Amino acid sequence: MASSQFKDFKIPPDMKKAVSNIKNIVITIALVLIAWSGFFQIQPEEIGVITRFGKYTRSSEPGLNFKIPFFERVVKVAVERQQKQEFGFRTVGTNVRSEYTKQGTADESLMLTGDLNLADVEWVVQYRISDPYKYLFMVRHPEGTLRDISESSMRQIVGDRTVNEVLTVG
Repeated sequence: MASSQFKDFKIPPDMKKAVSNIKNIVITIALVLIAWSGFFQIQPEEIGVITRFGKYTRSSEPGLNFKIPFFERVVKVAVERQQKQEFGFRTVGTNVRSEYTKQGTADESLMLTGDLNLADVEWVVQYRISDPYKYLFMVRHPEGTLRDISESSMRQIVGDRTVNEVLTVG
């Protein structure tokens, strides 16, 4: 009985046209949004590393660039900026006078010298990333690895010297 009610029902032609127009507008908006999401900007001190499904495909220079939306990802790496790792202290704030704290740094700063004394050593490692590909894909945890290597080297140097040499000569 219900099927016979709608048997002769026909959609008016202007309704078909309106539905078609709405469908076209929605598709156009979706395509514009997808294309817009593909553009990205790299700052002057950065290099963009583009991966497709997690695999390196290319690097992009500073400026406006394009990637394939949903398939490619961009990781921005600061290659011109001088970066630093602090050991034995942490910078809390930088104003006219910088503020520092030593909380949670005893494990990395207390070292045994060659004459079996303890020295509280503070140092800073400054570095720049020269190859973004190697930085991202050739080392598992770059900052952690740099910290481990630096701390190991400093422990070896401090362990080979007396406490007086550590405090005066460095």
